[in-house]
Amino acid sequence: MATIAASAKNIKEIVFEWEGKDKNGKVVRGEMRAGGEAMVSASLRRQGVLITKVKKRRLSGGRSIKQKDIALFTRQLSTMMRAGVPLIQSFDIVARGSTNAKMTRLLNDIRSDVETGTSLSSAFRKHPLHFDALYCNLVEAGEAGGILESLLDRLAVYQEKTMAIKNKIKSALMYPVAVIVVAFVVLAVIMIFVIPAFKDVF
Repeated sequence: MATIAASAKNIKEIVFEWEGKDKNGKVVRGEMRAGGEAMVSASLRRQGVLITKVKKRRLSGGRSIKQKDIALFTRQLSTMMRAGVPLIQSFDIVARGSTNAKMTRLLNDIRSDVETGTSLSSAFRKHPLHFDALYCNLVEAGEAGGILESLLDRLAVYQEKTMAIKNKIKSALMYPVAVIVVAFVVLAVIMIFVIPAFKDVF
Protein backbone atom coordinates (compact mmCIF):
# COMPACT_ATOMS: atom_id res chain seq x y z
CA MET A 1 0.00 0.00 0.00
CA ALA A 2 2.83 2.39 0.88
CA THR A 3 4.50 1.70 -2.47
CA ILE A 4 1.28 2.46 -4.35
CA ALA A 5 0.80 5.70 -2.43
CA ALA A 6 4.38 6.76 -3.06
CA SER A 7 4.11 6.07 -6.78
CA ALA A 8 0.84 8.03 -6.93
CA LYS A 9 2.56 11.03 -5.41
CA ASN A 10 5.29 10.83 -8.04
CA ILE A 11 2.80 11.17 -10.91
CA LYS A 12 3.42 14.50 -12.60
CA GLU A 13 0.26 16.54 -12.66
CA ILE A 14 -0.56 18.53 -15.79
CA VAL A 15 -3.22 21.16 -16.37
CA PHE A 16 -5.82 20.04 -18.91
CA GLU A 17 -8.45 22.12 -20.66
CA TRP A 18 -11.72 20.26 -21.13
CA GLU A 19 -15.08 20.75 -22.80
CA GLY A 20 -18.27 18.77 -22.42
CA LYS A 21 -21.99 18.82 -21.66
CA ASP A 22 -23.68 18.74 -18.28
CA LYS A 23 -26.79 16.77 -17.33
CA ASN A 24 -29.01 19.40 -18.96
CA GLY A 25 -27.10 19.28 -22.24
CA LYS A 26 -25.47 22.67 -21.65
CA VAL A 27 -21.92 23.10 -22.99
CA VAL A 28 -19.45 23.58 -20.14
CA ARG A 29 -15.71 24.23 -20.18
CA GLY A 30 -12.99 24.33 -17.59
CA GLU A 31 -9.51 23.37 -16.47
CA MET A 32 -8.29 20.56 -14.24
CA ARG A 33 -4.94 19.48 -12.83
CA ALA A 34 -4.46 15.71 -13.18
CA GLY A 35 -1.95 12.99 -14.03
CA GLY A 36 -3.50 12.24 -17.42
CA GLU A 37 -6.51 12.61 -19.70
CA ALA A 38 -8.09 9.43 -18.34
CA MET A 39 -8.10 10.88 -14.83
CA VAL A 40 -9.75 14.06 -16.10
CA SER A 41 -12.44 12.08 -17.92
CA ALA A 42 -13.11 9.84 -14.93
CA SER A 43 -13.36 12.78 -12.53
CA LEU A 44 -15.75 14.70 -14.75
CA ARG A 45 -17.92 11.63 -15.42
CA ARG A 46 -18.41 11.32 -11.67
CA GLN A 47 -19.65 14.93 -11.73
CA GLY A 48 -22.15 14.09 -14.49
CA VAL A 49 -20.25 15.81 -17.30
CA LEU A 50 -20.16 14.17 -20.75
CA ILE A 51 -16.67 14.91 -22.09
CA THR A 52 -16.29 15.97 -25.73
CA LYS A 53 -12.72 17.31 -25.69
CA VAL A 54 -9.67 17.16 -23.39
CA LYS A 55 -6.27 18.64 -24.18
CA LYS A 56 -3.12 19.75 -22.40
CA ARG A 57 -2.86 23.44 -21.78
CA ARG A 58 0.07 25.08 -23.54
CA LEU A 59 2.59 26.49 -21.09
CA SER A 60 4.77 28.53 -23.46
CA GLY A 61 4.83 32.31 -23.59
CA GLY A 62 5.07 35.04 -21.02
CA ARG A 63 8.00 36.40 -19.08
CA SER A 64 9.29 34.73 -15.93
CA ILE A 65 7.46 35.36 -12.67
CA LYS A 66 9.42 37.71 -10.42
CA GLN A 67 9.12 38.72 -6.80
CA LYS A 68 7.37 41.96 -7.74
CA ASP A 69 4.65 39.92 -9.49
CA ILE A 70 4.02 37.90 -6.33
CA ALA A 71 4.07 41.05 -4.17
CA LEU A 72 1.56 42.77 -6.46
CA PHE A 73 -0.68 39.69 -6.43
CA THR A 74 -0.54 39.53 -2.61
CA ARG A 75 -1.46 43.20 -2.31
CA GLN A 76 -4.35 42.87 -4.78
CA LEU A 77 -5.68 39.70 -3.12
CA SER A 78 -5.51 41.32 0.32
CA THR A 79 -7.32 44.44 -0.89
CA MET A 80 -10.14 42.49 -2.56
CA MET A 81 -10.65 40.15 0.39
CA ARG A 82 -10.82 43.14 2.73
CA ALA A 83 -13.50 44.55 0.43
CA GLY A 84 -15.52 41.35 0.85
CA VAL A 85 -14.82 39.80 -2.57
CA PRO A 86 -14.95 35.96 -2.38
CA LEU A 87 -11.59 34.17 -2.69
CA ILE A 88 -12.28 32.40 -6.01
CA GLN A 89 -13.63 35.58 -7.58
CA SER A 90 -10.59 37.47 -6.33
CA PHE A 91 -8.29 35.02 -8.10
CA ASP A 92 -10.31 35.41 -11.30
CA ILE A 93 -10.06 39.20 -11.18
CA VAL A 94 -6.32 39.24 -10.47
CA ALA A 95 -5.61 36.59 -13.14
CA ARG A 96 -7.55 38.50 -15.79
CA GLY A 97 -5.80 41.74 -14.86
CA SER A 98 -2.28 40.29 -15.03
CA THR A 99 -0.17 41.21 -18.07
CA ASN A 100 2.14 38.22 -17.51
CA ALA A 101 0.82 35.03 -19.14
CA LYS A 102 2.81 32.78 -16.79
CA MET A 103 1.44 34.60 -13.75
CA THR A 104 -2.08 34.19 -15.10
CA ARG A 105 -1.53 30.43 -15.51
CA LEU A 106 -0.09 30.18 -12.00
CA LEU A 107 -3.11 31.93 -10.47
CA ASN A 108 -5.52 29.78 -12.48
CA ASP A 109 -3.74 26.64 -11.23
CA ILE A 110 -4.06 27.78 -7.62
CA ARG A 111 -7.70 28.76 -8.13
CA SER A 112 -8.45 25.31 -9.60
CA ASP A 113 -6.89 23.63 -6.56
CA VAL A 114 -8.91 25.77 -4.16
CA GLU A 115 -12.11 25.05 -6.10
CA THR A 116 -11.57 21.32 -5.62
CA GLY A 117 -11.37 21.74 -1.83
CA THR A 118 -7.64 22.26 -1.31
CA SER A 119 -6.74 24.85 1.30
CA LEU A 120 -5.11 28.04 0.02
CA SER A 121 -1.86 27.34 1.87
CA SER A 122 -1.66 23.82 0.41
CA ALA A 123 -2.29 25.21 -3.07
CA PHE A 124 0.56 27.68 -2.57
CA ARG A 125 2.87 24.90 -1.35
CA LYS A 126 2.59 23.24 -4.76
CA HIS A 127 4.56 26.17 -6.19
CA PRO A 128 7.66 26.51 -3.94
CA LEU A 129 9.56 28.50 -6.58
CA HIS A 130 7.14 31.40 -6.10
CA PHE A 131 5.80 30.94 -2.55
CA ASP A 132 8.39 30.19 0.12
CA ALA A 133 7.83 28.43 3.46
CA LEU A 134 7.28 31.71 5.34
CA TYR A 135 4.58 32.78 2.88
CA CYS A 136 2.76 29.44 3.05
CA ASN A 137 3.01 29.19 6.85
CA LEU A 138 1.56 32.67 7.35
CA VAL A 139 -1.29 31.94 4.95
CA GLU A 140 -1.98 28.69 6.80
CA ALA A 141 -2.01 30.57 10.13
CA GLY A 142 -4.38 33.13 8.63
CA GLU A 143 -6.75 30.42 7.44
CA ALA A 144 -6.71 28.69 10.82
CA GLY A 145 -7.25 31.91 12.76
CA GLY A 146 -9.76 33.52 10.42
CA ILE A 147 -7.46 36.50 9.82
CA LEU A 148 -6.32 35.70 6.28
CA GLU A 149 -6.95 39.24 5.01
CA SER A 150 -4.80 40.74 7.76
CA LEU A 151 -1.91 38.34 7.21
CA LEU A 152 -2.02 38.82 3.45
CA ASP A 153 -1.74 42.56 4.05
CA ARG A 154 1.30 42.00 6.30
CA LEU A 155 2.83 39.69 3.70
CA ALA A 156 2.36 42.36 1.03
CA VAL A 157 4.02 45.00 3.24
CA TYR A 158 6.89 42.62 4.03
CA GLN A 159 7.47 41.81 0.35
CA GLU A 160 7.31 45.47 -0.68
CA LYS A 161 9.84 46.45 1.99
CA THR A 162 12.10 43.55 1.02
CA MET A 163 12.08 44.63 -2.62
CA ALA A 164 12.78 48.25 -1.63
CA ILE A 165 15.81 47.15 0.42
CA LYS A 166 17.11 44.98 -2.42
CA ASN A 167 16.76 47.86 -4.86
CA LYS A 168 18.70 50.15 -2.50
CA ILE A 169 21.46 47.55 -2.17
CA LYS A 170 21.66 47.17 -5.95
CA SER A 171 21.85 50.94 -6.38
CA ALA A 172 24.57 51.20 -3.75
CA LEU A 173 26.62 48.46 -5.44
CA MET A 174 26.38 49.95 -8.91
CA TYR A 175 29.13 52.58 -8.35
CA PRO A 176 31.83 50.26 -6.94
CA VAL A 177 31.04 47.63 -9.58
CA ALA A 178 31.36 50.27 -12.31
CA VAL A 179 34.71 51.41 -10.86
CA ILE A 180 36.02 47.83 -10.79
CA VAL A 181 34.92 47.24 -14.39
CA VAL A 182 36.59 50.45 -15.61
CA ALA A 183 39.76 49.61 -13.68
CA PHE A 184 39.83 46.13 -15.21
CA VAL A 185 39.36 47.54 -18.73
CA VAL A 186 42.14 50.11 -18.21
CA LEU A 187 44.48 47.44 -16.83
CA ALA A 188 43.69 45.16 -19.78
CA VAL A 189 44.44 47.96 -22.27
CA ILE A 190 47.76 48.69 -20.53
CA MET A 191 48.80 45.05 -20.48
CA ILE A 192 47.76 44.36 -24.09
CA PHE A 193 48.77 47.59 -25.88
CA VAL A 194 50.98 49.85 -23.71
CA ILE A 195 53.42 47.31 -22.22
CA PRO A 196 54.22 45.68 -25.62
CA ALA A 197 54.87 49.18 -27.07
CA PHE A 198 57.43 49.95 -24.35
CA LYS A 199 59.00 46.53 -24.93
CA ASP A 200 59.63 47.41 -28.58
CA VAL A 201 61.09 50.80 -27.61
CA PHE A 202 63.58 49.40 -25.13
